Amino acid sequence: MAKPHISYVCQNCGAASQRWQGRCESCGAWNTIAEESAGSGIGAQAALGVRKGRVFNLSNLVDKDRPAAARITTGLAELDRVIGGGFVPGSVFLLGGEPGIGKSTLLIQACAALAAQDRRVVYISGEEAVDQVRLRALRLGLAGASIELAAETNVDDIVATLGQGKRPALVVIDSIQTMWTPVVDSAPGTVSQVRGAAQALIRFAKATGAAVILVGHVTKDGQIAGPRVVEHMVDAVISFEGEGGRDLRLLRGVKNRFGPTDEIGVFEMTGRGLAEVANPSALFLSARDAAAPGAAVFAGMEGSRPLLVEFQALVAQSSLGTPRRAVVGWDAARLSMVLAVLEAHAGLKLGQYDIYLSVAGGLRVGEPAADLAAAAALVSSLTGRTLASDSVFFGEIALSGAIRPVAHGMARLKEAAKLGFCHATRPQASPESGAERGERPSSDLTVHNCLHISELVAKIAAAKPNESVAPPRRS
Repeated sequence: MAKPHISYVCQNCGAASQRWQGRCESCGAWNTIAEESAGSGIGAQAALGVRKGRVFNLSNLVDKDRPAAARITTGLAELDRVIGGGFVPGSVFLLGGEPGIGKSTLLIQACAALAAQDRRVVYISGEEAVDQVRLRALRLGLAGASIELAAETNVDDIVATLGQGKRPALVVIDSIQTMWTPVVDSAPGTVSQVRGAAQALIRFAKATGAAVILVGHVTKDGQIAGPRVVEHMVDAVISFEGEGGRDLRLLRGVKNRFGPTDEIGVFEMTGRGLAEVANPSALFLSARDAAAPGAAVFAGMEGSRPLLVEFQALVAQSSLGTPRRAVVGWDAARLSMVLAVLEAHAGLKLGQYDIYLSVAGGLRVGEPAADLAAAAALVSSLTGRTLASDSVFFGEIALSGAIRPVAHGMARLKEAAKLGFCHATRPQASPESGAERGERPSSDLTVHNCLHISELVAKIAAAKPNESVAPPRRS
């Protein structure tokens, strides 16, 4: 019998090496390399002996006898929005989030909503006992939901059990890091076990048409723990986010083969579970102090949804040789670029100031269209001029100081008009989608086209102290 080959696999990134070492050369993590047998795992039997391949049937791309299966909607509008309108039969989702953020609460509510539609729903817990899951459902008022529960970690037993009786519409595995298969010769939780268990569950989903949700732990830097290859194996990766001390929860799509990848769903944690937020813009702007300098409202887009959030800036005299630059909810490199443009093309001297920038409400903004709102908040704080409380800003700042157009301009303006804003500063000739061409914003909304960052700075600086700054009434 041939001696099994031993390899050393990083438990953080999945990189393999021929010898043990204290630090992974691929991801740089320390003490994450474990010894594993390369002659075990799914597909290893073929390497130990010759196996003749079987002939399988091929299908045509267009099959009129087999129409596309309808999506399975949960009834939770925010969840359905993020996953693309409902679960596609046979799809596999990976849900990640910090401990205690509400992943299990969200999944119990989704399972109860599907069970109310007379669909078979199975919840497999590898971390809690069945009675513990029942206690959570009782606290949420869902004790009467017909959800099938089990506390099991052996993937082979789980797949065999799910194959009995009616095909389940949804299967929840909480969590994938606790699952193991005897085919893989390594400890539960290792890279090989996570990969092997995920592959077995994905094969079950594709063969039966059941939708499967795999819950994944996250590392201290917010990344889903385990090998990155699992993210490539599944159909969608969803992140559940939130900040400590806040009741707001964001469900964000990271990858989705059946829908948009930049959609978000907004929930609020209550005593009876997660409640959907129908108007996130009103929630983010509900507690803002419009009379203070350094506050600007940004008309942003999250997927297909327009969203208004407040940018808050504080520019204070620094006593340090190297002034501080602190950012919450925005890209620090983007702030550095905006500051450089303000100094080079607007004549502002910011090198001797500490600068703090924050996105109120706990939302993280990633689109370049926030440049103009961030610049307006910074200039307002530096000059002490208060921006008009009924003004919104959006636009990308180029390195030359020009304000570049951004997409979905009309949707941003319509959302601002709906919430009662009267002024909007945007780039000139913002590109509009086919559905938006020919539309005009509300007559109550005055649009100011800003061509260069110096125009915005001059307008704010020209206002009297403690006087609200609003764009001129021209469109």
